[in-house]
Amino acid sequence: MKPIYSSAKEAVANIQDGATLMVGGFGLVGIPEQLILALVEKNVKELTVISNNCGVDEWGLGLLLKNKQIKKMIGSYVGENKEFERQVLSGEIEVELTPQGTLAEKIRAGGAGIPAFFTPAGVGTIVAEGKEIREFGGKEYVLEESLRADFALVRAAKADKFGNLIYNKTAQNFNPMMAAAGRFTIAEVEEIVETGDLDPAMIHTPSIYVQGLLQADQEKRIERLTLSSGGSNPAG
Repeated sequence: MKPIYSSAKEAVANIQDGATLMVGGFGLVGIPEQLILALVEKNVKELTVISNNCGVDEWGLGLLLKNKQIKKMIGSYVGENKEFERQVLSGEIEVELTPQGTLAEKIRAGGAGIPAFFTPAGVGTIVAEGKEIREFGGKEYVLEESLRADFALVRAAKADKFGNLIYNKTAQNFNPMMAAAGRFTIAEVEEIVETGDLDPAMIHTPSIYVQGLLQADQEKRIERLTLSSGGSNPAG
C-alpha cells in the first residue's frame, strides 16, 4: 500500500526551495495539473524543472514560470509560452535546451541507472559544446549525461492502492520514464482502484517506482483549439 494523500497540498508538502523536479506531460497533455497548482500555492522558489516544455502562459508549468518560481528549466521546446520566451531573452531564467529524443533518453537512462551515453544528435552544434566527442564506426557521437530528480510529478489515468499506474493514450509521453527517474515519485491519478483490479499486462509503471498517490480531477485544457472552416455541419 502506498500513501494516498488527502489533498494536493499534502502531496507536495516535502518539496522545498531549490528542489529538482521532473514534471510529466507534453504541452498540456498528461500534466499533473493539481500538483502544479499546489506548488504555485506553496510558493516554493529556486526550482530546477525538467520537462519537455514549460506549459502555456496561464496553465501548467507556465503558472510556476509566471510566479518566478523556476530558476532553471531543462527541456526541449519553448513553444507557445510568451512569458518563457521573455524570461529567456532577458536572462531571468537559466535554460538548458536539449533535443527531444536526447532529453527522453537522458531521463530513461537516469531511471535505469545508466550514468551517460553517446548519441549523434547535436554533434557539430552548440548542443555539443564542452562535451566529449567520440567516433564509432566512422561517425561522431556526443556524450550526454543522464538525468535524475529529487521529485517526479506524473499523471496517470488509473492506479491501484499498491501504486501500479496506467496512463491514458498520449499521456504515456514523458510520464513513465520520469516516474522511474524520480527519487520520490508522486502520481496524480483520476481513479484509484483496489490492488488486483488492474490487468497486470496493462500496467505501464510498476509500483516500485511510485512513492505516493493523489486522486484528483483534471480540467484537461486544450493547448490550441483549431476548428475547420467551411464545409457541412454534421449536426445538420
